[in-house]
Amino acid sequence: MADCKLEAGRMVKDADVIVVGAGLMGAAAARHLAASGVRTCLVGPEEPRDKRSHQGVFASHYDAARITRRLDPSAFWSDVSRASIDRYTELERQSGISFFHETGALMAGPLEGHGAAFLQKTREVATADGIDFVEMDGRALRQKFPFFRFPDEIAAFYEPRGAGYIDPRAHVQAQIAVAQADGARCVGHVAARIDETADGVIIHCQDGTTLRSDRVIVACGAFSGTAGLLPHPVTLDVLARTVVLFEIDAEEAYRLKTMPSVVYVPPGGGSDPYVLPPVRYPDGKTYIKIGGDPEDVTLETQEDVKAWFRGGGDPKVGACLTDMLLAIMPDLRYRSTHLEACVTSYTETGLPLIAAQSPRIIALTGGCGKGAKCADELGRRAAQLALG
Repeated sequence: MADCKLEAGRMVKDADVIVVGAGLMGAAAARHLAASGVRTCLVGPEEPRDKRSHQGVFASHYDAARITRRLDPSAFWSDVSRASIDRYTELERQSGISFFHETGALMAGPLEGHGAAFLQKTREVATADGIDFVEMDGRALRQKFPFFRFPDEIAAFYEPRGAGYIDPRAHVQAQIAVAQADGARCVGHVAARIDETADGVIIHCQDGTTLRSDRVIVACGAFSGTAGLLPHPVTLDVLARTVVLFEIDAEEAYRLKTMPSVVYVPPGGGSDPYVLPPVRYPDGKTYIKIGGDPEDVTLETQEDVKAWFRGGGDPKVGACLTDMLLAIMPDLRYRSTHLEACVTSYTETGLPLIAAQSPRIIALTGGCGKGAKCADELGRRAAQLALG
């Protein structure tokens, strides 16, 4: 897109609303804006080809699998997830891009003692909102999923429909494809500064490009605190996260073909891991993924965030996660393991920040570890705010 030009003493606007940040939430916001008929522009760089040498910004959707489910101990997260999941099929149809895999999801934890609130609150939310699930005691859990070896006191809620995992890369691609079909423009630059004037908003990109609009949505994830983007600093705890990918062969993938996504609260406390079923990654290999760091490590600066992404995760956390997975899947046959790094951004409330910071600038950030599956609804709400 060319730089803004002056017309009769006024700068021509490139869009009615510009979304800065082309990740899960930003791409969703752009799609909903474009669908409403307003001129929309989405600004954000593509995924770096080589993470280890990349010096620019990163995003956490550079992955092939994130759990999606309606079940949740929080009514808010369940609500926004249901709204997003209900639109998956239509988004796939419109874009021609498949991103949702209905493998089912399992919420596992104790019914009594430490950690019991996880299933208790999940049951309350599901009952109130009419979410269908199958409750399993330890015996039923072993019969249904014999490849798991949870402790005897563990029960589970199984959501067979409308749950499983999404490919976050493909989800973003689907959002952008539909947004472009509705007239949105995409600019592959990094926004360096946003200026608000009486006449509109000016986005200054790192390459010198200048863009102008009536309003802007800033959806930059862990980089939302970049100086000059938002008029008021946002308080985000950006936490380092390590995941372990277990490579399995075709025979093992077939044995685990009925495996659901898993969110697990073990008895006695400690880390609450999550596990993804066999997923074929872009390198052509099939992996089981586990995440759930035992301790929170805060990344204080944006240079820390960049260095963390380049570093590829913490080996000590990787060893802990490996032990966790093999404790509940002791018969897992795998060829090798490797680590990947990502981050999660938490707000002070533990809920996403979708707020007008000024008459023209809206903040959209804070996935809080749960934002991937419900990014479509979070983006829609930000788009509605931008539209007044």
